Amino acid sequence: MSKRHGRRRFLALGSGLAAGAALGKLDRGAAFAGPDDVPKKPQPGAPRPEDFKLPAGAKMPMRPLGRTGVEVSILGLGGFHLGLPKDEKVATRIIHTAIDHGVNFMDNCWDYNDGESQRRMGRALESGFRRRVFLMTKIDGRTRKAAAEQIDQCLAALRTDVIDLVQIHEVIRESDGGRVFAPGGAIEALVAARKAGKIRFIGFTGHKSPDIHLGMLKTATIHEFHFDTVQMPVNVMDAHHDSFGKRVIPVAVEKGVGVIGMKPFGSGLFFRSAPLASRAVTPADCLHYAMSQPTSVVVTGCDTEGILMQALDAALRFRPLTDEQTRSLLARTAPEGAAGAWERYKVADTFDGTAKHPWWLETAKL
Repeated sequence: MSKRHGRRRFLALGSGLAAGAALGKLDRGAAFAGPDDVPKKPQPGAPRPEDFKLPAGAKMPMRPLGRTGVEVSILGLGGFHLGLPKDEKVATRIIHTAIDHGVNFMDNCWDYNDGESQRRMGRALESGFRRRVFLMTKIDGRTRKAAAEQIDQCLAALRTDVIDLVQIHEVIRESDGGRVFAPGGAIEALVAARKAGKIRFIGFTGHKSPDIHLGMLKTATIHEFHFDTVQMPVNVMDAHHDSFGKRVIPVAVEKGVGVIGMKPFGSGLFFRSAPLASRAVTPADCLHYAMSQPTSVVVTGCDTEGILMQALDAALRFRPLTDEQTRSLLARTAPEGAAGAWERYKVADTFDGTAKHPWWLETAKL
């Protein structure tokens, strides 16, 4: 990164914080140490459960997941955040409350919180909850051996005989497609697991670049393979910089691949940007924008019951944004979103778990 580019990014980040502080929406407890200071706990002013009264009689909207024949809830529960509360009972209540309000899409990953996210979800889904959900997890292995071992570990951690959807995690390198589809690559393990009845569907996920996603889809076509799903960031900042929404979603829809949206709040970083810090853009706006795109489901992380209630309220009250509403919302985020300053997952290695732990690609050892 050039010094000029880095300074421009820093100034953009700083302007967001300054704007929010000037309007009194951020307190001293939300001090921003830097662009890679990713929130690891609820931010000051995070909602409480009692802040929301869910609409009586409302039903969770459902959508088809590509051409799988499965219908999933418009809201999905992110797995990473379930490993954050110190008390596992909090995570269990979040999972059960989400299911009881119609959320049937459960997200997870082999590596989240050293596997604790999967273990917690597995325990929470016992006593009849497993049959009420569409269970998805992700693996990092790029070889057949590593992928097969990771799939078996996921099955054990999630306490299930079959996982509905397994996705290749962090497709963030141009070389990933070639490795996955090479002889002895991960696709062989996934196809074998599907044939054995261990998994039902196969997808991939990534957050780095639309070019890499499009390359993965192209590689699959060359190998006459159809991905059931693809997961990507879909949010109010993405629309302005190297956009997955503009470039990947149309291709996925054309191919009948189910689109799983993620990072509607940029993993919490967006709350420190001027539009959200000033409340010119609300959390409900962020969720409704992602839900108004051609997504099958929008996954969001909830590490408190208040944050879950916020997401449930947005989903149960959802009405697709009109073109005018969308233009207005994007106009409010354009100044901060143009350079990708808040989308650290695209422009830095902050979120690249497999870059920090390269052995995850080759082995089944966390």
